[in-house]
Amino acid sequence: MHMLLINPNTTDTITQRMAGMSRDLLGAGARVTAATGRFGGRYVASRAAYAIAAHAALDAYAAHGATADVVVLACFGDPGLMALKEMASQPVVGMAEASCLAASALGSRFAIVTGGERWGPMLQEFVCGLGLESRLAGVVTVAPTGGEIAADPDRALGLLTEACIACVERHRADSVILAGAGLAGLAERIADRVPVPLIDSLVAAVRMAEGIARIASRKAHVGSFALTPAVETVGLSPELARYFSGPPRA
Repeated sequence: MHMLLINPNTTDTITQRMAGMSRDLLGAGARVTAATGRFGGRYVASRAAYAIAAHAALDAYAAHGATADVVVLACFGDPGLMALKEMASQPVVGMAEASCLAASALGSRFAIVTGGERWGPMLQEFVCGLGLESRLAGVVTVAPTGGEIAADPDRALGLLTEACIACVERHRADSVILAGAGLAGLAERIADRVPVPLIDSLVAAVRMAEGIARIASRKAHVGSFALTPAVETVGLSPELARYFSGPPRA
């Protein structure tokens, strides 16, 4: 299996760490190609950066997606997810989408813990878009952004642990998602201190992508997720412009 991991943030060290984790999860028989956004914020922490990241995700797919069997959008909040599902010839799994679906299977209510205060309302809106608002116990953010946590994870472990426990005690969550590219790999370090299942968002995405790649036999040829139709464009990268030049790809 060949998995394309797209991090539409522009911090390549985070991308490479997630790619290494993904290779360890998938084992020796799998290939992981990692793509970092070519433009945009170092880390998504606002609506404006999120909008730019959606474009960067499509651009990264256009440059690297031709030979992949499955695509993982490795930025929590999944900027550009539905557009990628339309544009890609392969199944696309979002980190937030996979985590929320996995958490819903573990109990009636789940909570999300992440870095950066602006993510609170943004993630509430995202979960509503999935149709899971009744299952969301709450979103708890800590002050450092995901990028700051990635730069010094040891310093953030206490804050993250307290936030996860608060989700259980105050919000009565049956499971908690530790969310974000910058937080990948930290769940296993604090899971024994949290009294409910703690989901690493990257692990959820990679495992779901692995399963989907085995069962999704073809791309939709009709409907709203059929391949992107041709349209004239201006100012896109050459790779991305080709996806809009038609006729539809096979």
